[in-house]
Amino acid sequence: MIIDLHCHTNMSDGALTPNELIDLAIERGVDMLSITDHDTLDAYAHTTAVPSGLNLIPGIELSSRWRKQGIHIVGLNIDLSNEAMVSAVNQQSKVREQRAQEISNRLGRLGFDNCLEGAQRFAHNQIGRPHFAEHLIAIGAVKNANEAFKKYLGAGKVGDIKEHWPDIDTAVQWIRQAGGVAVLAHPSKYKMTRTKLTELISDFKDAGGEAMEVVSGLQIPSVTRDLAKLCSQFDLLASCGSDFHSPDKKWAALGLISNLPETCNPVWDRWS
Repeated sequence: MIIDLHCHTNMSDGALTPNELIDLAIERGVDMLSITDHDTLDAYAHTTAVPSGLNLIPGIELSSRWRKQGIHIVGLNIDLSNEAMVSAVNQQSKVREQRAQEISNRLGRLGFDNCLEGAQRFAHNQIGRPHFAEHLIAIGAVKNANEAFKKYLGAGKVGDIKEHWPDIDTAVQWIRQAGGVAVLAHPSKYKMTRTKLTELISDFKDAGGEAMEVVSGLQIPSVTRDLAKLCSQFDLLASCGSDFHSPDKKWAALGLISNLPETCNPVWDRWS
């Protein structure tokens, strides 16, 4: 089976509409898919008929905070109409609006005017840092998104605002209240020391987290093996996803990810 439990549409910071993403998943032969847009469930309201050969698992990717660092928690197999989750999404949307204004204000102090309005032109729904990056590219301030994040929007830069996000305990509880499984997203991408990463995973599990992504996009086998060991060490279920955003990003191609190691207990066993 081809399983991809982490991808994005233009309802957050992806390039494709929900229906276009589903069409691509069918083209790639994906059997099980979860659309996990950042802090929104709107993609599920914009999907039409889902082909019978595709098992669409309701999901979301929640922004959260751990020791002043931004951490993403994926929620899988959630109840889309759950009151706690609907309230959480509304809260996250307000935080995103406040965050976007603060990013714009900070960029304005660097001489880049009207950045919020500029970013809004690239956003179909919620505004995120990638939309500010597109605006900076459009006005000639940077050559590409990598440069935008390196100079202005990445970790520790002026546009990196995370203090308003809920802590990981809160994000995990929102998912659990919605009947879902909380998954620690792309652990290797946080660029932590081994000690700090194990502390994060420990705190995540103590908060009620049940799974972690062992495979995230195209990654070298040694990273997969290492994450599988950590997954087993903390007795967590294993998940996998491309973290797809756009067809031109070959390192995060929808459905084109490696299989979980045989030592892992797949998260989808919870609902299969």
